[in-house]
Amino acid sequence: MFAIIESGGRQVRVEEDALVTVDRLDKEVGDEVTFDRVLFVAGDGGFATGTPYVADATVTGVVDALDRGPKIRVFRKRRRKAWRRTLGHRTALTRIRITGISGAGS
Repeated sequence: MFAIIESGGRQVRVEEDALVTVDRLDKEVGDEVTFDRVLFVAGDGGFATGTPYVADATVTGVVDALDRGPKIRVFRKRRRKAWRRTLGHRTALTRIRITGISGAGS
């Protein structure tokens, strides 16, 4: 059984007992998270698609870790002007262990 959820403006395919990484959520390690923006649910009983979301479908999980993504370097230059800037960025991420998928299609 799997589902496709929306979190942080991105779509993520999830399965039970899987680890998924999403943008930083305002939760602590060990807190339970419920996603109600479920776009698609598939299982043994068939599948259900949403318009845009599947009614009464939820995905639950537990926050496993709060991480940061890889460092991204941004280099900007204006040629022949002796103007250069180097910037860095690391995205804040939340790693979630999916504990259950419920709703239509399950």
